[in-house]
Amino acid sequence: MGHEINIDPSNATCGATVSGIRIAELDEETWPVIEDAFHEHGVLIFPDQYLTVAQQAAFAERFGEIEFVSKGKKVLPVGDPETFGGEPDEHYVMTLKGNEQWHIDSSFMPLAAKAAVLSAVVVPSRGGQTEWADMRAAYEDLDDETRRRIAGLSAFHSYFHSQASIGHHAKAGASYGFYEGDKPLRPLVKKHPVTGRHSLYIGRHAYGIPGLSEAESSELLSDLEEFACRPPRIMRHAWQAGDVAIWDNRRVMHRARPYDADQPRLLYHTRIAGDPATELAAGMTPQ
Repeated sequence: MGHEINIDPSNATCGATVSGIRIAELDEETWPVIEDAFHEHGVLIFPDQYLTVAQQAAFAERFGEIEFVSKGKKVLPVGDPETFGGEPDEHYVMTLKGNEQWHIDSSFMPLAAKAAVLSAVVVPSRGGQTEWADMRAAYEDLDDETRRRIAGLSAFHSYFHSQASIGHHAKAGASYGFYEGDKPLRPLVKKHPVTGRHSLYIGRHAYGIPGLSEAESSELLSDLEEFACRPPRIMRHAWQAGDVAIWDNRRVMHRARPYDADQPRLLYHTRIAGDPATELAAGMTPQ
């Protein structure tokens, strides 16, 4: 194979660190090892990679089609605007604040995300970690009564809803995800299309379970999230420049951790679109 690949599982129920490989030079013989590890662990960390933007896009495209392209770019900066030459913008700052709550990428879109890649360029000296919560282990750890209760339930998902909960009332068209029209309705329990195992599919974008009152829905979703996001189901990564992470949005939730606003932070993000056969909400067409 030409590589001595080491896959070191984290102390959580999800996640592993992969070493002994340059993902920019990933060959066809080695790719199945990485893909299998992705499905087994849900989150993979590759230290000391220092990918170029083109290399990151190429790595992401091994997993599927890029979900969104902005101004011709498949890899987009995430971090304080000053780090990459911009000016603070309230809308952008509030979207970053929202990322500090547990969520699944693009669950608010008709076609939810399959996976996401994040690479670190500039990291703060403290704070700014990323955490992932294992929704498969969470579902499997639920008691039988709760599993029966949620078996037939679904929730709507909306970026407007999740941002409004932190005081950000964005208008339609403000940025990606803020679209007019119906909001996707997704089951609380998701079957993974590759592993066949079940996970909770919840997070900050979820609300309004049909058949329950607003208060009952909010309480149930909050209780499920609180239960799910406990050790040993939480993996935390303290970024170092050059690190690359990929995670499976069909298996894990994630959130960013706060950091000192005086500290620069810049990461690059690429989101991989889901397969319409399994990630498209019922009765909807992709935006």
